[in-house]
Amino acid sequence: MSTEEIRRARATLLRMVEPPAPETRRLIAAVGPVEAARLLHSERAPDEVVAECRHEAVVGNPDSDLRRADVVRARLVIPEDDEWPDFADTNSVGAEPIGLWVRSAMPLRDLVRRAICVDGARAATLYGESIASDLSYELARRDFVVWSGASYGIASAAHRGGLVSEGLTVAALPCGVDVDYPMANRNLLDRIIGSGGTVSEYPPGVQPSRARFGARSQLLAFLTGLVLIVEAGKRSGSLPAAAQARSLGRPVCAVPGPLGSVASAGCHRLIQDGAHLVTSAQDVIDVLQHGGIRASEKDGHS
Repeated sequence: MSTEEIRRARATLLRMVEPPAPETRRLIAAVGPVEAARLLHSERAPDEVVAECRHEAVVGNPDSDLRRADVVRARLVIPEDDEWPDFADTNSVGAEPIGLWVRSAMPLRDLVRRAICVDGARAATLYGESIASDLSYELARRDFVVWSGASYGIASAAHRGGLVSEGLTVAALPCGVDVDYPMANRNLLDRIIGSGGTVSEYPPGVQPSRARFGARSQLLAFLTGLVLIVEAGKRSGSLPAAAQARSLGRPVCAVPGPLGSVASAGCHRLIQDGAHLVTSAQDVIDVLQHGGIRASEKDGHS
């Protein structure tokens, strides 16, 4: 069976199901992507897989999605490709995406190598945006790839910091890679595409939704080696990325804010729950170099 046949099957699955689609991934692991797509087409897939199908899903034409991606110089990267990263850490087994739509001139493997997620609140303060930009600038200058979600606030500041450094920054999107979202960030998205690129689990043309923001946070945590939350309230949409990183065994860092700051309440809670308190890019690098283990933990202390 050719790689292109498998690519078409995975494109079909990505059109039909709603990521992260854990049951569909299990079916793929059991029978392969081509058979999984055939079972969905013939309405013979297990009920738990059918439950992951989009309400608006129709039997898609994978060639149409692949052509639409090609128009914006994007491509579908699948686990069978040479550029697919080696997600070898134990906690990631079974968590790989079905495939990723990538809008970048660089191989996906290179975008994921030395990748750090810098995220936080959309309704950020000037303090938070300044810190996010400065930290991202320093991390990108030291050859780390800054990933975020291209949203307003902290995410935009993180991308801008990476761009100013002339390093690499990548946006994970809650929509198709051909969709400019948010529209007000269209120029920023163009610059990100010219730097590292954009990545999505969603086929061309798919619009964002509340659930897709959550899935995007999970993807950010999966594709990066560390999640850094710069500023976040107690209910910030960026906190799921930290939770997912922990479930994968990846380190989580948070920047403290002023005492009593509502805007930093989520960061303070993360630190109370064991996230690494960081105030500089070097702090973040130190966490990575020590494998995310606190010095006290290495010494056997609580």
